Amino acid sequence: MLRQSGGVSESRSNYTPRPMSSKTTYALGAVALALIAVIVIAAINWGHDEPSVRNDGYGSAHDPGVRVLLEPDGSILLGKPNAPKTVDFYEDPICPACGNLERIAGQEIAQRIDEGKLAVRYRLVNFLDNRSRSKDYSTRAVAANQCVAEGGSGPVYSKFHTELFTTKRPSEGGADLDNAELAAIARVAGAAESVLQCISTGARVEAARTDATAAMTALEAALGKSAGTPSVFDGKSKIDISNEDWVDALTR
Repeated sequence: MLRQSGGVSESRSNYTPRPMSSKTTYALGAVALALIAVIVIAAINWGHDEPSVRNDGYGSAHDPGVRVLLEPDGSILLGKPNAPKTVDFYEDPICPACGNLERIAGQEIAQRIDEGKLAVRYRLVNFLDNRSRSKDYSTRAVAANQCVAEGGSGPVYSKFHTELFTTKRPSEGGADLDNAELAAIARVAGAAESVLQCISTGARVEAARTDATAAMTALEAALGKSAGTPSVFDGKSKIDISNEDWVDALTR
């Protein structure tokens, strides 16, 4: 029905909404409860799937007896001279999974290094150079690691490596660090002035590029098409680092 009011037509409907049936109310309530249950279960499972940080609060290796050696092939050996077990780490400085490995297991590894139970040989690679804004971040970061290792202090190298792979690690495709910023991280870790100069001037960049490429070739020879980082080896055997007890199993 139309009613005229002040020159404006108004429409009035005789329709009255029907009340919702109790069956519909119960059905909607059941759906809501089911959705809540799914969300709660997903949240619980997500929490369980995320590994906890091992030995949180320990920090990087800090025992003065820990040594670091830059080996002829560019790999970096960190540990005490008589450590009974040495494992090989293949890592790219921009690799997110490598950063996660260091975040989760790095402090547990550091404690085993301090205890003299484990040594780590870092075989750093640079296959993610093109995923950095500068297009050569991985290579420059490998060179910086070599400069710090050449300084000879195990605790300094351990702290530098930890920072570079965790709190200071650039994201893929994002802004990365220039040589001055890499040197600043080394300074905070306690590196000598000669080390800072090595990093700032890029003195080892070309050698690092060659070494990193050779390390990647070795990894591909060992793993074929499945080659990727991080990869950890006990001799020729690849370690399952998805097992949260892998560090403990190595050092029992």
